[in-house]
Amino acid sequence: MIRLFDLLFSFLALILLLPALILIALIIFFDSSDTILFFQPRVGKENKDFTLIKFRTMHDGSEKMGSLTVGRRDQRITRVGHFLRKYKLDELPQLLNVIKGDMSLVGPRPEVRRYVDMYNEDQKRVLLVRPGLTDHASLGYLHENELLGNSSDPERTYIEEIMPAKLELNKKYLQDRSLKNYFSIIGMTLKRIFL
Repeated sequence: MIRLFDLLFSFLALILLLPALILIALIIFFDSSDTILFFQPRVGKENKDFTLIKFRTMHDGSEKMGSLTVGRRDQRITRVGHFLRKYKLDELPQLLNVIKGDMSLVGPRPEVRRYVDMYNEDQKRVLLVRPGLTDHASLGYLHENELLGNSSDPERTYIEEIMPAKLELNKKYLQDRSLKNYFSIIGMTLKRIFL
């Protein structure tokens, strides 16, 4: 049933947001002259890699300098990229990942392979479900970039503090994958972004 709602909401959102998506694409192109979309391998259900689609918010080639972004001081982020990230607009192309079946609207955020390889057996349980656009960890760490920006060692802070805490929050959804919880998380996410 959740897959049906994923498809329904994703198709509807893409149709309704099409003018906004085209506008964002044009703004990115004229702001940075880089590619409009960013494609990155992430780890999905059953520990299988898939290609995540996002609007580009960093200058081309920036991901080679590391996969973590560290708040407002990160010079790799473009001018328009700061705005897109603040309102999570860079995530909208992932609706295509949802339609393809790589992702769900609700589920643990997909991680890059480098960090997934650090998971212990219990943490790997998050790979039993499709990754999502949002979940309890996304809501709890909506301003993760600022936390990392305030750290003297962002990589260590992420690996030792943020990642384990987010994985614990991921388990909340694993324990209750009901439609009620699905709609609750979508509602909380929209409320957080717009308010």
